[in-house]
Amino acid sequence: MKCTNKVITMLITITAVLFLLAGCQDKNFTNEYDINSSDYAYNIINSSENLTVKPFASNICVVADNVSSDQVNSSLSEAAALFDVDSLEVLYANNATEKLYPASLTKVLTALIALEKGNLDDVITVSANSEIKESGAQLCGFKAGDQITLEQALHGLLMYSGNDAAVAIAEYISGSVEEFANLMNEKAKSLGATNSHFVNPHGLSDEDHYTTAYDLYLIFKEAIKYDKFLEIINTDSWTTTYTLSDGSSKDITFKTTNLYLKGDENAPDGITVIGGKTGTTNAAGSCLILLSQNESSKPYISVILKAENRSILYTQMTELLGEINN
Repeated sequence: MKCTNKVITMLITITAVLFLLAGCQDKNFTNEYDINSSDYAYNIINSSENLTVKPFASNICVVADNVSSDQVNSSLSEAAALFDVDSLEVLYANNATEKLYPASLTKVLTALIALEKGNLDDVITVSANSEIKESGAQLCGFKAGDQITLEQALHGLLMYSGNDAAVAIAEYISGSVEEFANLMNEKAKSLGATNSHFVNPHGLSDEDHYTTAYDLYLIFKEAIKYDKFLEIINTDSWTTTYTLSDGSSKDITFKTTNLYLKGDENAPDGITVIGGKTGTTNAAGSCLILLSQNESSKPYISVILKAENRSILYTQMTELLGEINN
């Protein structure tokens, strides 16, 4: 009797194992990152089919602690980090997971979603919501009824940092700023940027609108996969013609706010700044995220949040870029 029970138990166990293996063969792991799903916590291997689900962090840098350097003055900003995109090494990190206001670095996520879901040739009719009245808000000058293409809006967004362009893009994609903010939070979470929360597409200060230097790295790393994003952030000046509400045409020129591209600041020898995004508000201070490369064209992402002013921001960023050669 005991022998029979052992045989039955063994058969049940074998059947269960075969069932699980069959289930693994049929399962497709195609979803984006989900913090609540155990699928992303393990490296699941089906040996019979040689199928592998890689750990979520297999192709990103992971920040555990501060990584210091004698060549970088950490006191010049609230948070800063430098990431080797290819080797996944964190070359420098100071308060990289501290929640801070991102200012217009927010627009990297806005552009990412626009490139993912929009069509560059689509025409956007600007609404009155784009005419932001907040003091100091950077505006391209678009008015209600004006018509711009998504490509024009993206140049105004990333080069000139126009907040009106951000609202126009948000309403084009989602119908409203509020719905677009929901999409921003979903996208950030899918990329692993779980210490972030966004309430608008431009980054004007709100106590519930925050991110971290590390989360911005994750978002920016995704954005640079798009050739159009790289093209725009690498452009110092761009002229285009759009249609005003009365049907007439108007020429507009967008110039970059990136001082490295403008030639007002110089990167260390051997380092080329491809481009990035600037951001400034009273609450956020001066912020900057960059894609750069060394003489071997190896890519690096650097980010600084809450420097006291623009001069200090670029002083520390140049120190940070100097770590690439060390």
